[in-house]
Amino acid sequence: MSSSASPPSPPLARLLDGVADVVQGVRGGRSANDLLAACPPDLRPGVQALAFDTMRRLGSVLEARERLAPKAPPPPVDGLLLAALALLWPSPTPAYAEHTVVDQAVHSARRRVPAAAGFVNAVLRRFIRERGTIVEAALRTPVGAYNHPLWWIERLRRDWPGQWQAVLEAAAERPPMTLRVNARRSTGAAYVQRLAQGGRGARLFDDPMLAGLAVVLEAPCPVHELPGFADGEVSVQDAAAQRAATLLLGEGAAALRPGARVLDACSAPGGKAAQLLERAEIDLLALDSDAQRLVRVRETLDRLRLVADVRQGDAREPARWWDGRPFDAILLDAPCSASGIVRRHPDIRWLRRPEDIHRLAQVQDQLLAALWPLVAPGGRLLFATCSVFKAEGQDRVDAFLQRLGPGAARLDPASPGHLLPLADNRAQTPTRRAAALQDGFFYALLHKP
Repeated sequence: MSSSASPPSPPLARLLDGVADVVQGVRGGRSANDLLAACPPDLRPGVQALAFDTMRRLGSVLEARERLAPKAPPPPVDGLLLAALALLWPSPTPAYAEHTVVDQAVHSARRRVPAAAGFVNAVLRRFIRERGTIVEAALRTPVGAYNHPLWWIERLRRDWPGQWQAVLEAAAERPPMTLRVNARRSTGAAYVQRLAQGGRGARLFDDPMLAGLAVVLEAPCPVHELPGFADGEVSVQDAAAQRAATLLLGEGAAALRPGARVLDACSAPGGKAAQLLERAEIDLLALDSDAQRLVRVRETLDRLRLVADVRQGDAREPARWWDGRPFDAILLDAPCSASGIVRRHPDIRWLRRPEDIHRLAQVQDQLLAALWPLVAPGGRLLFATCSVFKAEGQDRVDAFLQRLGPGAARLDPASPGHLLPLADNRAQTPTRRAAALQDGFFYALLHKP
């Protein structure tokens, strides 16, 4: 065999072990990213792909498992069952043959909980025999049909009565891989041509808000395969997130002056800070309360050869880090439920709890109240969340403006407001195409008189 031959794929039983651990961990309240980081490197790509598919289908397979085994088995067994049921779910292009899934799940069970091997075998074989009836029953429930917790479904229905189903269905799609070309190094059109020369299909994102710098790949790939990535010519960033720079920096007569003082208040992992520095000559303070996540910010800026003042601090407590000089512009990309990016992080919907939304809204209120006094007269603050819930978007801005009183702030009419992850990323869109191109987001640009 030549040295260039691809290594053999890991046995499905080993992958199922890893997927079961991820499913069990997420249902116990742990992030899938943290769980995957503990996965052996040779298994991680396969485990992540299968685990994310399971997370996208978890509502359906939970409903199915409850019909097959009303009394939930121990978590190590349940995680394995749910992963195997996701692989056995009806699909026009199944990843594995039925007998392979059952056989390898039983092998995995013998390692995880040997006494449960017979139980796993019986449950999976019964599912295959009665699949049509069980699937039909599961899909008649809201959780089984939309693969989100019931509270999430009900909140979306209240917030977006005309679009809630489309938003839930869009979350089942695999997201596109969207790139941001470094404006200091190239243009989006030139990078598309460069990709084509290397045999990789891509197209420019046709939206003036993205300044001709957003590129959508026809197929995702590892970042190390992107030409110029290591040298800072391109970064991975969703198109919805890329709107931040144009909104905050402004254009034409409204553009920030060179050398303007800018605060990125919740900066980690640093994508928006880097984008601002790529697009303008500004004096940027990148602030975050998490020292470990600030490491990512520094790594991102180093790769892109950009310079900022990177500092640890809680944006809600300016007295601990602010030098008293006002900012011409502040980006507040606030902590939120991340309900707009569940296509990319399908575990989020199963980690969040209803009470989280109220808690996060309180944090957002605190951040707005603390940072608004730091904006210079004539300056601006861009409030952003990657959420589709109105409680983390329009409701927060409305409440903030009401607390400030008349004339204390002006909401820019160019503010996009809520952007839903639908075909054209607008809340009023009644339909979507098969793959929406942007994540869900909220933006409100506030000006100080």
